[in-house]
This record gives sequence, structure tokens and C-alpha cells, in this order.
Amino acid sequence: MTDASHEPAYTATATLSEQGVVTEWSEEARRLLGHEPSDVLGQPAARLLADGVSDPAWRIPPGQERWSGTVALRHRDGRRLELGLLAHRWTSTGGAAKWFVVSAVPGEPRTTWGEPLEEWAFSQSPCFLAVFDADLRLVRANAGMERTLSLTEAEMRGLRLPEIAPDPVSDETERRMRLVLETGEAEHVQAFVRPTGASTEHGWATSLAPLRDPDGRVHGVCLAAHDRTGIEGDRRLMLLPDDAGARIGTTMDVSRTAQELAEAAVPRFADFAVVDLLEPPPRGEEPSTGPVAGPVTVARAAARSVLGGSPDPQVAVGGTTVYPPLSPPVECLAAGRGAVYATGDPAVTRWVAEDPGAAWIGEYGTHSMMVVPLRAGGAALGLAVFGRHQRREPFQPEDLWLAQELATRAAVSIQKARRYTREHTSTMTLQRSLLPRNLPAHAALETASRYLPAGTDAGVGGDWFDVIPLSGARVALVVGDVVGHGIRAAATMGRLRTAVRTLADVDLPPDELLTHLDDLIIHLAADEADRDAAGEAAGGIGTTCLYVVYDPVIRRCTVARAGHPPPVVISPEGSVYLLDVPPGPPLGLGGLPFETIEVELAEGSVIALYTDGLLQARDHDIDEALDDMFAALSRPAATLDTVCDRVLTAMLTHPPDDDVALLVARTRALHADKVVVWDLPSDPSVVASARRYTTDQLTAWGLDEAAFVSELVVSELVTNAIRYGQPPIQLRLIHENSTLICEVSDSSNTAPHLRRARTFDEGGRGLLLVAQLAQRWGTRHAPIGKTIWAEQSLAGY
Repeated sequence: MTDASHEPAYTATATLSEQGVVTEWSEEARRLLGHEPSDVLGQPAARLLADGVSDPAWRIPPGQERWSGTVALRHRDGRRLELGLLAHRWTSTGGAAKWFVVSAVPGEPRTTWGEPLEEWAFSQSPCFLAVFDADLRLVRANAGMERTLSLTEAEMRGLRLPEIAPDPVSDETERRMRLVLETGEAEHVQAFVRPTGASTEHGWATSLAPLRDPDGRVHGVCLAAHDRTGIEGDRRLMLLPDDAGARIGTTMDVSRTAQELAEAAVPRFADFAVVDLLEPPPRGEEPSTGPVAGPVTVARAAARSVLGGSPDPQVAVGGTTVYPPLSPPVECLAAGRGAVYATGDPAVTRWVAEDPGAAWIGEYGTHSMMVVPLRAGGAALGLAVFGRHQRREPFQPEDLWLAQELATRAAVSIQKARRYTREHTSTMTLQRSLLPRNLPAHAALETASRYLPAGTDAGVGGDWFDVIPLSGARVALVVGDVVGHGIRAAATMGRLRTAVRTLADVDLPPDELLTHLDDLIIHLAADEADRDAAGEAAGGIGTTCLYVVYDPVIRRCTVARAGHPPPVVISPEGSVYLLDVPPGPPLGLGGLPFETIEVELAEGSVIALYTDGLLQARDHDIDEALDDMFAALSRPAATLDTVCDRVLTAMLTHPPDDDVALLVARTRALHADKVVVWDLPSDPSVVASARRYTTDQLTAWGLDEAAFVSELVVSELVTNAIRYGQPPIQLRLIHENSTLICEVSDSSNTAPHLRRARTFDEGGRGLLLVAQLAQRWGTRHAPIGKTIWAEQSLAGY
């Protein structure tokens, strides 16, 4: 056989039956393998395999329409040839199938290229080609673009498209190019533009494709525009996809998108349209990309007719219908492509005869139909049926192309809407599980709250609030706002809320707590940046937080904030004012301090904490929004729930664009009859006196049954302070509703800890005993010294 490298390239072809028998053998196939047609025709193709039928390479999976790969074949002279093959399955109109197999044989190049063939293809392509960088500035332009715009590549380099050709079409194209950069998905634009020097407008079909590096990151956009003037012919049909595209998928509502598809088709190019959707997959699963087999049950999502109502009176919108096997809708779903039918076609006739529900086709006066699948991401979501009456000409191939364009846009929007709904539901479920369902009752404060998710397609945000009981009858109020929306923001919110509760449990002052949160955000952002190749802002950088601690014994609030709006205070007399709290930076910036202020609040004061979504919901500026909120808060209200409802009614003139969290608290005070303090000398003999003071006070409070346990707790805490602390020492008892709090303070900063005492140790069991007797206990540090506290439940006394 002649060496192929010294002859022109050629393609060897052969045809095989479904049973693998050779039915056609080209002259080029003879040249390649040396076998004469008479030697192979009618013979099993497996005989040509170098490794026999055991070679798995030649086996094609059932249902596959195309196959490519490398197969070892045996030349007539016995040589083994490794050949690349491409096989296509063809089905004739009569239903017979065969495989067309081709193999390209390279030959000697006819000429020596002076420059790369790819460069010639780019520069000489009749298409309008251009390359734009990540800033959407032109990098390359071919001769077609230079010719169309009458500008050289050098004159256009570094400019944006609207700067090269100022035109609304350029603005829209650049907007689509930016979408390509952001999403990594190709975009298509149809428009009419008058080239420089032309007397008429030309129709352009433009494709915008992302340019990726080997790692898949998008670094630019390739623009390819084709002049379709004289091909489509009908300006109205060319403009329809973009015009309709602007009206399909305007909301994240599946039913609305289906109706928009029907409205885009009727009456522009169809007299009626119905849109049917398959049952969505179970929650958490993606639609199947496998073939669809009949019978198929669908839900009628939309219908529109030039005669009004639905063309199929038996199935209303929202109802279901079943398409039988081999009916055009099922065949359309199985094939994954649309088709045009006359009502006299055998397929339609058989459908009407087998399915009584299809009788409307003839009754409606239909003479031409199109059935088009709704497909997105390789999966079938449903189908659309379009029809024309006798007064209009039958559908043509360009009508099918147009219907498929519209159906594809609708399918993509429906898929996005379903994913958005699933994510929105998951995010709402996650967020509701993280937010407090019921605010804890507390002697220090009466509280009420409201949370409203964003009313836009942006999704649920990361706003949160919490009420955290602290030691010493104090309470912490916290409100925060995580940047962003969706499940990521909700997850970050959950981590921050947990962190705040953990830090609050160790009784950190507000400024220190925010500093620890700041560090946490920085670490979260660093971890997520390592995992997120997109490099978007992650981990909650920019999160804002307001943290308030109220002490009912001294009626003082300690407040710090990180980029969050300050709280509003309403005095018992009705005056309303913003608490002047130093703003502090948002969390995640690092290296900047937070400041704490202390203010005294009269008993019965109301303090309101909120997120900025409450202020942004107004169409006015911030000052006017605050005035509206002040007016709502200044009016007397019997309950805090009424206060919350009144504020939301006054502030929300429309569904909020961002989440809204509102937390309102009314202060209470623990008076002198509920709190008693003793200063104790640092002398072991005072322990007996401390026990006596405790017993007498509990008798005065009517809590004699709690005296035994309280004596033990006080005895151990005072002994611990005398032995390991430093004077002065102070004992405080607080009677808070159903809780008795024992606190012992000293000026040492050494924190106590539990330890396991050995059998013969004389000490080491005091805090272990306290931990067993108390409902909870802990240590609270002050600028000087510390306080060890223990809480006992009085519910059983």
C-alpha cells in the first residue's frame, strides 16, 4: 500500500447495518485497508478487527446516535493499523437504521504555511470577529470588523464597543458581554445595524463566548457576528427573539414564565400555544437528562389563543393531561428536538385516533402544528405546542427555529426559577432554624421581634438577632447583618450567631466580643477564599453587628457596634433619640478598634435594634426614614408587639429589597429589695458569717427551703475567694423571679478551674460541689478582679 504521507489526504468511508454487516465499501476504504469490495460486502465488520470481536472498542452502547474512537484494524497484507473512526447512525424515513463510518487519512501538506493557519482563519474570516479582554476593551479585530466599521484594528484597540460604535445595540451587546464574564455562559444577540457607508440596515446574529485559560477561568470574550441580511428576509422574525427574550423570564415564577412564552408566540407567529411542564424532580435532585418515554403526564402551565381561552377546553391551566406513546409530544420529548406537522400527517392522525383528548386539534380548525421541547442543561422540562388556523400559511423551518429559540429561553428561565425556589426554600428553612423561635422571658427585659425576608429575587439575606441571658441577671441584645444573600449568607449568619453566643457565655465586654468576631470573620474569609476559585467576597467580610448588654441592677446599658446603625431609645416620657455610639468598622477589616459606651436608662425605657433594610425600605433618604421611625415609636403602645407592627407599617411602603430585622426591648429594674451586698474581710472565720447572712436573707425572701444548698454554695465560693483571691471580697445575692444568684467577687484576675481531687487531698472539691449544686456557674472578669457566680433554680421550692 502506498505510504499515505506522500499522497493527498482522503477519507475512507463504509456503511454497516444495525447487525454489524458491511453494506457499502468506498474506493478510499479499499486504498486504506487493501480489501476489495467483493471481499467485505455482506461480511461482518468484526472480521476487520485486528483483535477480533474481543476488542471492546468497537462496541457502541444501545441508544447512542454517534460514536468516535480509535480501533485497531487488520490490513489485507496483515499489518495492524490504529485508526481513528467516527460513526453516525442514520435512520431512513422507512425506519431502517444503518451506521455511516468514516476515517480521515492524512496526506502530505500541499503547501508550507508562512504563518499559522489559525491566524489566517481569524483575520480572513467573512464573519465579524473580535476579542475583548476582562475590562471589555478590544484586543483583536479581524478584517470583517474593520471592513464593517471602516476602522483599523489599531484605531479600535483598547476601546470598548460602545466607544467604537456608539449605538443602543452596542450598549446591549456590552451588557451581554459582561454577563458572559460573570457567568461563564455564552450569550446571543439578534439586531439590525447599519454598517458604515451602507444605505440599509443589516441583520446581525451575534454570538458572545467566554475565553478561558487551562484552569477554566474566564479572561475575555470572543464576539462573532454573522450578517444574516437576505437569509432570514423577515425583519420581524429576526427581531422577535430579542424582543420576546426581554419579556420571557421577567420573574422567578415558573407559571408566569410559561405564560410569557405563550404570549410571545400568539398572535405574532402562531394562532394558539399551550405550554405543558413535566413534574419537577424531588427536592434536592436535578432533572433527568435521560430519554423520555411515553406515556407522559404533564401539567398545563399556560395557554393562549387568538380566539380567547384555551384551544383545549378539556384541560385548564393548572390541570394535567397524559400524552400517549408515539404521539408527537412524546416523540418530541424523546428526540429532544422540535418538529412541524400538518394535521393530516400520519403521526397526528394516529394521535387523534388513539387519544380522545386530542380531538380539539380538528375541532379548533388547526392545519399546521409545531411541537417543541423545553430543554435546559440537557434535561427535558416540558414542551410547547403551537398551531395555525387555515387563514395562515403552514409553519416553515424558520418558524420552527424561532419557536425553539423562544422555548430554549423559557426553559432556561424555568430551570433558574425552580433552582431559585429550591434554594430560597432551603435558605429560609436554614435561617428560621437559626433564628430564635421564641424570645426568652427575662426579669431584666420585655422583648418582641420581627423578621421579614427580602421581597426581591435577590434571595434571603443574613440578618439575625438574638436575646442572650448573661450572669448577674444581665441580658445581651444583638442584631447583625451579613453581606450578601442566599444560602451562603444564611450559613455565615448561623456561624456568627453561634460565635456570639459562645463569646457572650464567657462574659466578654461588647468591644472585646466584636474584636473576636472581627478575627473570626477574617479567618472565615481566608478559608473560603482558598476554596473559592471565583474569588468573590466571602466569609462575611463587611458584616455589621450591634451588641448591647443591659444590667437591671444598676439600670445601665453597655453598647458597642461594628458598622451597624445605632439603637433608638424611647424614654418613659415618650422622647425618642438615637444612642450616640461610636460606629466602629464593619467586621472583617481587621486592625481597627471598637469602642464601648455606658448609658443609664430609666426603668420602662424602650430600646430598638434594627438592620439597615428597615431604613432602605423607604423611598426617602435616611434622615426622613429615621423621622418616620421616630414618629412610629413615639406613639404610646400597650405592648411591644404593637410597637413592632406600627414601625413596620410606617416604614415598609413596599416589599423590602433587603431583609429586615427588628428587636425591641423594654427595660425593667431589680430594686433594692431583690439585691443584697456584703463586703467581707479576707479572713477564713468570715465564712460562717457569710452563711448566716445568706440564711437570714433567704428567710426574709421566704426561701427557707433553698437555704441549705445556698449555704453550701456561698461557703465554697467565699472560701475559694479567701484562699486563692485577693481582697476586697464581696458577696452579692440576687433574687430574680424563679432564680437565686450567688456572686462572690475579689480583686484577683486568676480564673478558677475544676480539678479532680485525690482520695486523701484536703481541698480541691469546692468548685466541683458548686457545679453539682448550681443550675449553672461561671466566672465574669472586670477591669480589676473577677466574679464567680452560681445560679440556682427556685422552681422546686
